[in-house]
Amino acid sequence: QVKLVESGGDSVQVGGFLRLRCVVSGYINNRDCMGWFRQAPGMQREGVAHILPATAATWYDGAGMEERFTISRSGDTLTLKMTDLRPEDTGVYYCAAGGSYYCSKRRAADFTHWGQGTQVTVSS
Repeated sequence: QVKLVESGGDSVQVGGFLRLRCVVSGYINNRDCMGWFRQAPGMQREGVAHILPATAATWYDGAGMEERFTISRSGDTLTLKMTDLRPEDTGVYYCAAGGSYYCSKRRAADFTHWGQGTQVTVSS
């Protein structure tokens, strides 16, 4: 059974930095996509960043995301480093695994396993 547990969410000021971690237990196929999503109040869950464990290839969603966020995986831990945080980055951040083969699709509906989420709040 796959289990994902996120940590690292916090309340920070604009321009701040956070590192989110997701510890993964259970079998994960390295050719299936992994990623981070976020959901703001009243909004749909949206993709933030994705990684293919087999090759470490990465994808980032949204304009300018790649300049501020970095996704990585080491062993059983998926990490999202976030810099220059803005109020629009506020939301619950979810770790996801068991996505499409070779990250061919990266929608929330394409992922099988989810963590419980960790809250990120950015205030000015």
